[in-house]
Amino acid sequence: MSYLVLARKSRPQTFEEVVGQKTIVRTLQNALAAGRVPHGLIFSGIRGTGKTTLARIMAKALNCEQGPTATPCNVCRFCQEISAGSSVDLHEIDGASNRGIQEIRDLKENIRFMPTSARFKIIIIDEVHMLTTEAFNALLKTLEEPPDHVYFMFATTELHKVPVTILSRCQRYELQRVSRRELAAHYARLAESEGISVEPKAVDLVVREAGGSVRDGLSLLDQIFSYCGKEVTADEVAEVLGLVSGQVIADLGEALLAGELGLAMEQLEKVYEHGMNIKRFGNELLTWFRHLIFCSLHKGSGQGLDLPEEDIGRISNLAGRYSLSTISALFNILLDGLERAHFSSQPRLAIEMAFIAAVQVGEVQPVSELLVRLDNLLSGAGQELGRASSPELKKSPSSVPHSMPQRTPQKADLRPSSGAVGASRQPLPADDTQKERKGARSKQASFAQERVVSEKTKKKLPESLKKVSEEKEPDKARYSQRDIKRRWPEFIEYVRDRKPWMAATLQKAVTVTLGEKDLEKEELVIHYDESADCSLLKNQEHIRHLTEFAIDFFQQPFTLVFKVSDDGSCEVDPDGAISPRLERRALARDPLVLDALEVFNGQVGDIRVGPRFRGPIGGVLGEPGNKGQ
Repeated sequence: MSYLVLARKSRPQTFEEVVGQKTIVRTLQNALAAGRVPHGLIFSGIRGTGKTTLARIMAKALNCEQGPTATPCNVCRFCQEISAGSSVDLHEIDGASNRGIQEIRDLKENIRFMPTSARFKIIIIDEVHMLTTEAFNALLKTLEEPPDHVYFMFATTELHKVPVTILSRCQRYELQRVSRRELAAHYARLAESEGISVEPKAVDLVVREAGGSVRDGLSLLDQIFSYCGKEVTADEVAEVLGLVSGQVIADLGEALLAGELGLAMEQLEKVYEHGMNIKRFGNELLTWFRHLIFCSLHKGSGQGLDLPEEDIGRISNLAGRYSLSTISALFNILLDGLERAHFSSQPRLAIEMAFIAAVQVGEVQPVSELLVRLDNLLSGAGQELGRASSPELKKSPSSVPHSMPQRTPQKADLRPSSGAVGASRQPLPADDTQKERKGARSKQASFAQERVVSEKTKKKLPESLKKVSEEKEPDKARYSQRDIKRRWPEFIEYVRDRKPWMAATLQKAVTVTLGEKDLEKEELVIHYDESADCSLLKNQEHIRHLTEFAIDFFQQPFTLVFKVSDDGSCEVDPDGAISPRLERRALARDPLVLDALEVFNGQVGDIRVGPRFRGPIGGVLGEPGNKGQ
């Protein structure tokens, strides 16, 4: 006779031999003892956990000469026929290859007749979720009211694919993954019965690869026994299964946490020399960091980890040396990098780049601590702004206290931002003189008080606003004529999302060019054939909004100019564009923004003041209830 693999040789024949499903076994045995066995049962769970095995044991328990009984004898003719798979009253059907309505019709015709020799006819459909919708519908009525001599037992790995009409007619038993300890004990007993000595660490490797499936582990044991012979060691198991030693993974993780890039690359070289699958390597490393996070969360108790005590102790000691924030940040970086490596044509390069990013994390400061620091700075800035609101400060901007935090206004860049004031994590430039920093804050406080003016008086701006308007914008990358024309369609769509009628008017423009190249007054010239096309846009309120949109989109201090081909005129009020430019400068110098720059070591990116970015934040900038953010 040919060799019988361990998965078949060690298949449980009684309820007591079933591994890891004590709750379900107890329920079935009690149902048999009380005579409360339902006519339809469905077993679900991952592969190799005992679904079909339990169905066969139930068949023996129902048809045993001493039964129905909770302990089939495995001696009588019916038990032996079911164990050998030769019982004519046990119909075991593969749902994947017998999934049509015709097979179900034949089955219904067959169950009309009484059992040949046994007490009951047992119908076992494996992978029942593979049946077609029509086959399920044909089975409904029979499953709801079957003959007294018939029992249905279904098995599936994908319970969610079984129609609820079928589920409602069956008792459901969901099998769990078998725990590490139960699997280890089971495999050790099997190895002993086969006369093979296996190291405990070797058993742990097999258990880890089995993933809670008894059958998967038995298949691996068959392969290992063939390779190793009578003595099985952990190194041989790692070699035959293509695994990396847990110590290599641990050394690699410790090197990344310690920021030792060279050591991490050496461990990675070992992994590649071993020829480990990249996906498996990524899973192993991320799983190790998951264990580290759990130990850090539960203060080294190992709660939630199905690991040997020795491994839990080693990981707990390491978790106590690093904060949870640092470990989590490193985990997230590796998760993204290893995910990219899985789909990359050069996975090793992607992994190396992920390691480089990981070792640069350093010690992560908790967000709560940063918020406390920010609150302290903001409270100081709020007190200073209150003092800046006093008449004395208006008269003497130089009276800003010397004790307040000093900071340098940052340059804006052209990187896109989803908020009104974008910030990028860049090193701050060298500090300017204390006098310049005081002057910037004094100008901001003065401007905050004098900015609240009505639309009717905008043409006559206060002297303080004029002074701010005369200050130069920070140096920015300039757009060329070609860049403006290339991005013009995008700008129209940007406007359409905010004011559709204005976008439709802009589409009538013949072309768009740049005017005079003055740092203070860079003109964006929009050309029309007829003055009627731009007559509505030159309205002061509309030109103000359009100027905001242009500055927000291009991040340039543009002044809009209309030119027409006919004899008409489309001149724009030159003061209409001043307000958006002043708002931008005020936002860049806002004390809250400067405090955030200092706390997070950043610099101002894009500044947006359009209607979409406004909200009621108080009367500091612009009119009340209509502020840039």
